[in-house]
Amino acid sequence: MKEIFPDVDWQLMWSYTEETLYMTLYSLVAVFVLGILLGLLLFLTNRKEGLPAKILYWITAILVNVFRSIPFIILIVLLLPMTKTLVGTIIGPKAALPALIISAAPFYARMVEIAFREVDKGVIEAAKSMGANLFTIIGKVLIPEALPAIVSGITVTAISLVGFTAMAGVIGAGGLGNAAYLEGFQRNQPDVTIVATIIILIIVFIFQIIGDLLTKAVDKR
Repeated sequence: MKEIFPDVDWQLMWSYTEETLYMTLYSLVAVFVLGILLGLLLFLTNRKEGLPAKILYWITAILVNVFRSIPFIILIVLLLPMTKTLVGTIIGPKAALPALIISAAPFYARMVEIAFREVDKGVIEAAKSMGANLFTIIGKVLIPEALPAIVSGITVTAISLVGFTAMAGVIGAGGLGNAAYLEGFQRNQPDVTIVATIIILIIVFIFQIIGDLLTKAVDKR
């Protein structure tokens, strides 16, 4: 292995991999929770009568669309002051978490909203006719019926987050992006860049396989 990749420090590469997984998994948990809540809010307030619901929908929709539209590399720079306040530093894996979460949560929220919209309205109406309240409908109808699409959406989001962590690594967040660009490209060590890229691809494939298996497991159709 040393003959094929002479410049690769495997212990350091494992450290970079741990940083990438740290950023991805921690942000993924937060994105899952926030995305469900935002998607649910968008679904429940969309096309509802009454001024408060319409105002709440448009405020949420505008925020989601704005943060979803800002390129990640720009967003992480814009959030540097907030990041410094929240985590006390603007470099390292922890510093990347706010930007990762704020960038991916709106994207996932829209996927969750679409998943809820695809739930058969007849099932919802049947639950209402039997006296089910809002929380019962959410917990017993909406989420179970939309679960395959929700799981599929979080799989896509997880893969996007891996890509975001690579971009964050270029500007000091660490991880495999840092290895590929700073250690590999800037130091003219192409084997380091190749190995970092291969590890990123392996992580993506693992997320995709796990996501596909979970989607099949929860899909009862």
